Amino acid sequence: MKVKLNTRELALVALLEIWQRGKKPKDVLENLYPQIDKRERSFLMELVYGVLRHRDTLDWILKAFLKRPSGLWSQTINNLRLAVYQLFFMRVPEWAVVNEAVDLEKRRGRPELVNGVLRNMLRNRETIESRLNRLKEGKDPLHISLYTSHPQWLIKRWIRRFGEKEALELAGADNKIPPLTLRVNTLKAKRENIIQSFSDMGIHAEPTHFSPDGIKLRDFDAFKELSGTGLVIVQDEASQLITYLLEPRPGERILDACAAPGGKTTHIAQLMEDRGEIVAVDSEEERIQRLMTNISTLALASVNVVHTDIREYFVNEHFDRILLDAPCSSMGVIRRNPDIKYRYTAKDLSRFAAKQVGLLRSISRLLKPGCTMVYSVCSTEPEEGEEVIKEFLKDSKEFYIIDKAPVSFVKGFMNNGFFRTYPHKNDLDGFFAVRLCRRA
Repeated sequence: MKVKLNTRELALVALLEIWQRGKKPKDVLENLYPQIDKRERSFLMELVYGVLRHRDTLDWILKAFLKRPSGLWSQTINNLRLAVYQLFFMRVPEWAVVNEAVDLEKRRGRPELVNGVLRNMLRNRETIESRLNRLKEGKDPLHISLYTSHPQWLIKRWIRRFGEKEALELAGADNKIPPLTLRVNTLKAKRENIIQSFSDMGIHAEPTHFSPDGIKLRDFDAFKELSGTGLVIVQDEASQLITYLLEPRPGERILDACAAPGGKTTHIAQLMEDRGEIVAVDSEEERIQRLMTNISTLALASVNVVHTDIREYFVNEHFDRILLDAPCSSMGVIRRNPDIKYRYTAKDLSRFAAKQVGLLRSISRLLKPGCTMVYSVCSTEPEEGEEVIKEFLKDSKEFYIIDKAPVSFVKGFMNNGFFRTYPHKNDLDGFFAVRLCRRA
């Protein structure tokens, strides 16, 4: 008989899956949600994402109360992180936090240690809160890094680019809960009608500020009410704007070079009125399955899926438009995947950039002369954006940057042909994009 786990135990399971097995938080939580009711799902999400967002701050607090944290089992550390997060970032009663943490540890390892550490913290609560306030007031990279739980190398480069104030704002935005953004399938419904449908269900929904197809929700379970209907799909507003940069038209032949899981692919089909041909290429089996599910759910006929590495995709025909939404560090979506900020270093950015330039060179040969290619990444970092394009153009003289915005609602994000969004500005994920034309 399978033992039913409570919410805090599920949070420990989730953190293990994310840290030790490299799984995405969203995917892990979706697999665990069926075991608990709706109210507990919100609590589970808060616990897991809270610990991921504030891990370094939690460890900084714990460090003063642990003699040898490196000698502890990882799940004991995660149990303590969960407890400290509830004590200092949530309004969970102290007795409940301590009792649950000790009970969890009885089944796993060091209940006496966990009990002693947490009770010692409670005796020194005012001191800890005072230290947190002093940490918040610090403006140097170390203080900002610890307070916002971002690696120092990232904070230092943001300070160089933006200054201390804006670096703190960007890191702070990464730690805020983002809205759930949907894209309406305008082939089947109008945005105002979908908003009204949510309203009829007692769910507050509002139109996105920039994309004409988007809806914002704060209730993360609300999407389930229309999930599977083909009327909406989850897609951040900035991601929706990328498709408008491509400017797809009915009857065209378009290549989506790294297509899965299909947010942009299906949006291209939508803007083409599902007339024409989209060749959607991706190499990862699991992501391909999600792409095909999204295409099927939205009932699209214009998309042909090709399971291969785009660098090995050879065809005689050329395309009217190409979208390369390249694999990247994902530094622009830390607010949705907070574990990302701990996974990479500055050296990884150079590694991603080299691959991105290679992909651009490989794919660009498939574009018809006089036609448009869009390169995009969900990264805030110039190595993966502006610098990739400069490197590509050095050896690709037949291409040039299109400076003009294709639609009015993206103009504010463009500078010298480069499109940029940031989480701390307009509540959007961080994206870079550029429109390139092949000379006729």
